[in-house]
Amino acid sequence: MKGFEQFGNHFKSLRIKKGMTLRNFCQTCGLDAGNMSKLERGMIAPPKSREVLEKYAACLDIKEGSDDWYTFFDLAAVCSGQIPPELMSDEKLVAKLPLIFRTLRGQDVPEDQLEDLAELISRS
Repeated sequence: MKGFEQFGNHFKSLRIKKGMTLRNFCQTCGLDAGNMSKLERGMIAPPKSREVLEKYAACLDIKEGSDDWYTFFDLAAVCSGQIPPELMSDEKLVAKLPLIFRTLRGQDVPEDQLEDLAELISRS
């Protein structure tokens, strides 16, 4: 269950920003209030299905390509232990993932490799 709370909290904050109660939101979107409550409280994992996530995003009025869109889908992927698919499709970036992981762990990384990584990320 660890980590699901981050997606659930984000989902809930977007729903509240719309000014909707959970019950009203679920009735409007045809969703099960019990499951959505569990999702918002981090008791269940975000759906892995892109189709379901897109339905939720539409219900939350998240515009495709917006910061909210990427945050929503990135949190869902991370909470499911996945790397977002659009990142995995970039072979050069995938090759640099071990460097990113080492950096996140606080391990020493050679300066030239960090510069290469920063350049790659800025072009993505």
